[in-house]
Amino acid sequence: MKVAFHTLGCKVNQYETATMEQIFQDAGYEIIDFKDTADVYVINTCTVTNLGQKKSRQMIRRAIQKNPDAIITVTGCYAQTAPGEVLEIFGVDLVIGTQDRHKILEYINEIVKERQPINAVADIWQQREFEDLSAPFFGERTRATLKIQEGCTEFCSYCIIPYARGGIRSRKLSSILEQAELIVKQGYKEIVLAGIHLGAYGRDLDNVKLIDVLKALEQVEGLERIRISSIEATELNDELLLLMQQSNKFCRHLHLPLQAATNEILTKMNRKYSVEQYKSIIEHVRNLIPDIAITTDLIVGFPGETDELFKQGCEFIEAMSFADMHIFKYSKRSGTPAAEMEGQILNTDKDARSREIAGIIDKSKLTYHQKFVGKILPVIIEQQFKDGDISKHESHGKLFEGHADNYMKLVFNANEEDIGKLVRVQVKQAGINYSMGEIVKDNHKEDYSDN
Repeated sequence: MKVAFHTLGCKVNQYETATMEQIFQDAGYEIIDFKDTADVYVINTCTVTNLGQKKSRQMIRRAIQKNPDAIITVTGCYAQTAPGEVLEIFGVDLVIGTQDRHKILEYINEIVKERQPINAVADIWQQREFEDLSAPFFGERTRATLKIQEGCTEFCSYCIIPYARGGIRSRKLSSILEQAELIVKQGYKEIVLAGIHLGAYGRDLDNVKLIDVLKALEQVEGLERIRISSIEATELNDELLLLMQQSNKFCRHLHLPLQAATNEILTKMNRKYSVEQYKSIIEHVRNLIPDIAITTDLIVGFPGETDELFKQGCEFIEAMSFADMHIFKYSKRSGTPAAEMEGQILNTDKDARSREIAGIIDKSKLTYHQKFVGKILPVIIEQQFKDGDISKHESHGKLFEGHADNYMKLVFNANEEDIGKLVRVQVKQAGINYSMGEIVKDNHKEDYSDN
C-alpha cells in the first residue's frame, strides 16, 4: 500500500505530518510523493486565513483527481473547524481534525471494509491530554522539530487557532526527553522546540515549566543545539535568559512575535502588551545576551491601521533593529472579530505597506549581519548552496550553506561528507539573505562570544 502526504501551514503541522508518516511506515506503507498515484492521500490542512482554507480544498481536489479510488483523508485545522464542509467535497473519505491522529489507521481500515465516509472530529475543548506521537524522522538532515505543547486560549481578534486547537495541553517531560534522545540517535544535531503557545507549556501540569524542559534537554548527550521556535516576549524570564546566556547549547536567537507596532492596533488585536513593554523586554534581553538575534512577526494592514498609525509603526520597527521579520498582509478570517471590524484596508495599500516594511527589515538585517564580519560563528552544515547565481562568488570548490546559532545563513566551501557537522565559520562578507564565510580550522581563534 502506498500513502502520500501534503502539508499546509506551520511547523507544528509539519511535525504532525511526520508523526503520521511514522504511523504508516510502522504499518508497512510505502510513503511516496504527493504528485504520484497513491492508495491513501493525507492532506494536513491550514485554516489561519480564508486563503489557507482555499488552498487546502485545492489540494484535496487534486488528490481526488489523481486517484478517484484512493482513500482521501483530511486532517489539521481546517478539518477541525469545518468538518461538515470538508465532507461535502465529493470523494473525501475521512475527516480527523487536530486530535486522535493515533487512530488514523483504524479509521482507514474501517473505510476499506465499508467504504463509508467517516467524520472522526471530536470536540477539541473536551481534550485534556497532549496527543503523544513520535516523529524521529524528518526531511532535513540536521534539524528536527519537537512539539511539546498544544492549544491556545489567548483569543487574538484575528485568530481562529483556539477554535482549531483547543485548550492548553503539555507533553510530559519524560516523553520529551525520550523523543529528544531518539532524534539524536537518528543523527540530528539541532532540536527546535515547537508548540501552538509555547510559553504556556506546563500550565496544565504539576510543578513543570518550560525552564524545566530546557534544563533537561541541555543534559541530553549528543544534542548540539536547542532552539526555541517562537515565544511571546511577555513570557520570557531571567531564569530562561540566564540559561541561554550560560549554555553553549542554546541558540542565541529568539523569535518574539510583535504583530503590530502601535498600541492602538495591539489593543484592537487583543494582544496583551504595549509597544513600550515590548521594547523594554527586548532591551533587557539584549543587555543579558549581547548580539542575540531577535526576529519577529508583523501583520500589515490590520483594520483601522491609518496612514498615520502605519507611519508610527514604521518608526518603531526601524528603531528596534530586528534581525529578521515575517511580514503577513492581514487577511480576513471568517469567524473572528477582526473580520467584522470597520476600517478594512485595501489590498493595494497592504501590498505597498508590506513592501515598505520589507525595505526597512532588509536594512536592519544587513546591519545586524555586518556586526559579525571577521568573527567566528558555530555553523551546522546543512546542504549544498542552492542560490541560482554563484558566479559572483570566488570559490575553488563546492559551496555549502548552514545556519549559525544566531540564525545567520552562511555560505562557504565544504564537502558533501561534511553535511551535518558542526564547524566554525569566519564571516567574510555580510549580505541580506546570506553571508559569505570560510571554515576555520585554527582552534586558537576566538568565537564571536569571546570577542
